[in-house]
Amino acid sequence: SFQNEINEVPFFDIQLPYELALKIFQYLGKTELGRCAQVSRTWKVLAEDEVLWYRLCHQEGYLLDTSISEHSCWKLALKSCRARERTLKTNWKNRIGAVSQLQYELGKILCDVHSCDGVVIAGYTSGEVRLWDTRTWDYTAPILEPMHGPGDAGPQPRVSFVRINSSLAVAAYEDGTVSVWSLMFGREPIHRYQHNQRIQALALGSEGATVATASGFEVKVESPNDRGFWQTTGTFEIQKLVNFLNLVPDVTGSPVTVAAAEDIVYLLKAEDTGKVLHSVYGQPVTCLDVSAHEAAFGVKTFGWLLNEPNQILLYNLETSQCLKKMGNSMGDFMCVNLQNSPPNMLVTGNKDRRVRVFDLRKSESLCSLYAHQLGVSAVQMDDWKIVSGGEEGLVCVWDQRMGTKLWEMHARHPVRHVWFNSHSLITANIPDDKTPRGASIMDDDLTAHCKHRGIIYAYEFSVDQLAVESVLPICRSSYDEVTGYSYNIGLAVPYDNI
Repeated sequence: SFQNEINEVPFFDIQLPYELALKIFQYLGKTELGRCAQVSRTWKVLAEDEVLWYRLCHQEGYLLDTSISEHSCWKLALKSCRARERTLKTNWKNRIGAVSQLQYELGKILCDVHSCDGVVIAGYTSGEVRLWDTRTWDYTAPILEPMHGPGDAGPQPRVSFVRINSSLAVAAYEDGTVSVWSLMFGREPIHRYQHNQRIQALALGSEGATVATASGFEVKVESPNDRGFWQTTGTFEIQKLVNFLNLVPDVTGSPVTVAAAEDIVYLLKAEDTGKVLHSVYGQPVTCLDVSAHEAAFGVKTFGWLLNEPNQILLYNLETSQCLKKMGNSMGDFMCVNLQNSPPNMLVTGNKDRRVRVFDLRKSESLCSLYAHQLGVSAVQMDDWKIVSGGEEGLVCVWDQRMGTKLWEMHARHPVRHVWFNSHSLITANIPDDKTPRGASIMDDDLTAHCKHRGIIYAYEFSVDQLAVESVLPICRSSYDEVTGYSYNIGLAVPYDNI
């Protein structure tokens, strides 16, 4: 009403049209707008214009996929988004929230785990593949059916690898079979193909529908055509056995794969088969990650040249040039995370027990955290925290700027998967020994070998989703049981509050 009457805004000695005054105010931040709102009634209306606060909300990364008409007051919307972020940060730091174990006893022993946006896929020695959606509490996890051929009677082959993205789930089995499921359509696979030998590596594009597998000296890339029929879009012959395989995200046209085979890193494109990105004889690659424009990998030098210890190399995928050599360590770099790191950042884990964060514009590490007794096996960071997992089974959460450990959690087996977003964390401890002694007991007695199975944890740090069922049984203890002991992990119901 008052706003509709304002055509001219007093600007010192002159009167400006409202639209022009609004353009000037677009350059102000939250604090300046608050000060301007106190100048006069006209300026207050201008400083609280929805367009300004809608833009500020987007600039800070909130509610990006909403239109201006979806909220009546964008100033309040921004305020509540910031409050929620502060609460989440506090909950992460103090480990407030809920933790649940994703268990499936009939699967025998855990073989591989992967997750995408809170949906978790796990493959087991029984040959079964299972999904969980940790975003909903009442979700019953489906078991994805294998596609049985006519002569497939008898036990299923063990699962070697699983991968998931927003639309597909993929599993590779010990016998060289690969099954692909759509998350939209039921539990039957939509595609299946076969390698003659054991599969060494499996990659799934972060978006879209492209699967790459490496077996023997061959890398196969499969994706559906325009009509939805799956086909082999590329087969590449390689001189050595592949250890690591990644699909380059956000590629238009035919898929691009990066494969590390012993001491050679290949860039595999349909039109340029078997292009060597990096090769130094006798210096094997120990880890690999790929973003839209770059590849980062660890190289082991065997200490022949004592002045050049193990390093992380960063290559530009368009020019195939080495951009950076980072980190000098006597230990091997065992994991690297480039794709999920903030812009110009990279986080690595090393056998020398250290987690290192690198700024890609400099060569030295920004921080080095002394973490895991047997070496770091999984790592991810965002703009303020780092989550690392170790071979000894410890998951640690760090405050990156302070370089301090906030909390840790231990389980028996090596941590092979770590994934988090703003409000949840998924970790998986996967046993190296898939056939423990006395494994025959496992068929009848499911509890006897609980310690050999491996475990997946899902943490939820957003307060509004705290459900009673998600509280650990030991924290729900009524003190009546003699066997109870105060294993208080400081999560949902600390004992001193009961």
